[in-house]
Amino acid sequence: MKRVLLVIAALLSLTVLLAACKKSGDTISTSTAESTPATVEATPAPTELPPYEANVLTGEPKGADYPEGQRITAVMVNNIVAARPQRGLSKADILFEIKVEGGITRFMPVFTDYKTVGEVGPVRSGRDQFFRLILPWQALYVHEGQSVVMQQYAIDYDYGKLNNNDGANGYRDYGRVNWAGKSYNAGSLALEHTMYTNADNIANYISSQNVDMNRTYNSTFFNFVDYRLGTTRDLSSSIDSAYSDKYGPVVSDGQYVEIVHSQSYKTRFIYDEATNQYKMQQNYSDGQWRDTVDEAADNKVLTFPNVIVLYTDIHTYPGHEKTDLQYVEYAWGGIGYYCYGGKCEKIYWQKGTPLEALRLYYLNEDGTCSDTPLEINTGKSYVAVTDIDFAENFTHTTLDNVDLTTATTQTYEKSYVEDTAKAGETLGSSTDDLTAAATGSGEAETTEAPAQETVTEETPAQEETPAEEAPVEETPADTTEAPADETPAE
Repeated sequence: MKRVLLVIAALLSLTVLLAACKKSGDTISTSTAESTPATVEATPAPTELPPYEANVLTGEPKGADYPEGQRITAVMVNNIVAARPQRGLSKADILFEIKVEGGITRFMPVFTDYKTVGEVGPVRSGRDQFFRLILPWQALYVHEGQSVVMQQYAIDYDYGKLNNNDGANGYRDYGRVNWAGKSYNAGSLALEHTMYTNADNIANYISSQNVDMNRTYNSTFFNFVDYRLGTTRDLSSSIDSAYSDKYGPVVSDGQYVEIVHSQSYKTRFIYDEATNQYKMQQNYSDGQWRDTVDEAADNKVLTFPNVIVLYTDIHTYPGHEKTDLQYVEYAWGGIGYYCYGGKCEKIYWQKGTPLEALRLYYLNEDGTCSDTPLEINTGKSYVAVTDIDFAENFTHTTLDNVDLTTATTQTYEKSYVEDTAKAGETLGSSTDDLTAAATGSGEAETTEAPAQETVTEETPAQEETPAEEAPVEETPADTTEAPADETPAE
């Protein structure tokens, strides 16, 4: 039986008392009311703060060109080694990375405004572990192809045309050259690494299909520090900075952060004090670390002020062992880390049902989950949802303790058959039933491939043929538990 919530406690030496957290159905706690700073005797009374008007994904103040009343947009981007470097990732306001089939990871950049996306890709197929994170926000979800589970989610939640299945009429760049000098035109790069989309494609899809992009959000994605106060939260003096467990302080060093997603896929972040940003790097098939760059922005290195790592149970869906289709457990919540300013803070996270938003919390002094929502500093965020099996491999330390030139484990992909749903294909049951079967079912777990079973990224998984969009009429879900109020199209 695979380790589940109790194992989270065992690995990280914390007693999980989820009852101490906010109850299911809570939305992100973001103050929108005006407040009055405390007065000082013999000084003029201060004026009230202006209304709280923050970017939904970054918590920063809205600019003059902010797309008020518009849905956010998410795009699925390939991260198998052969697909690198990607395009458009530097424009993401939040970048998610989660394990999918074969031990590889995939990206989901999320953008406040689809009109500013530029070019993004290579676009890849949709997966439910990503979709469930944006479902409460009713985002436009752009991908090429989708798993049968993802297609069932789109059906069950009446997602209709908000679930775009052809890369928003994306296009092939047959001549693109990857990091190793390989290309499709040269016969050395698989076709699935050549699909791209851009702001014009997305806009044309929205216009031609009459997609309802109207949405008014009543909270931000995270509980951000209030930008009106002009302050930044210093993790060294956090409300839980005096707490410790047997492994050390709850808040500790985080100039170097290394995340293990599977036996071979790794991501790391190196803190730059001068810019107060974390530089992102990934492990490659030659055993080397390289900067994660945006090819569409002159190979700009991806950087984030906020790095968030969330641990949970990840294993193969029962009945989907052939395709190694991964189930990510969001119902229980668990331990995570928030890294900012060269420090890492141990936290708790919760989500619950697909319609509930992701929520982050401080720890209590006894190591349990508190009732106090965690404050995230404003700005862009990288978020990893990571397998609890690799929690013991999480590293956060000072740069003095790390040799950045040292090679690491060679990245490889396990052989699998790509799960691609045909138009109209269903599971024959609801996603609720599938989730009930998958929850805690360690027997369905598949192990990572040993080194001798290595397949290189130059021999990719079976070619994915994008499925046509499931024939579901668009009726955006009336989500009473979602952290947003729907504004009907005029």
